Amino acid sequence: MSVAEIKETKSNLISWIEGLSDINLLNALDGVRTANTSKDWWDDLTESQKQYLEEGLKEAENGDVYSSEIFWQRLKNG
Repeated sequence: MSVAEIKETKSNLISWIEGLSDINLLNALDGVRTANTSKDWWDDLTESQKQYLEEGLKEAENGDVYSSEIFWQRLKNG
């Protein structure tokens, strides 16, 4: 993409954003803007959260899983 094309794309995006009124879309765009892509979300987890996820992965690897249909039935029935 040439420099002129980049400038035109930026200008078009700015015009489009200025015309937005959907707060959900604006929040989503702001989330993209503020996202720190150089940081791994794993680093923000607590040790207990990491352990919980690692245990779940081990269970899945060992075949200790059940279908989403069973999950929803169990959730619905308590």
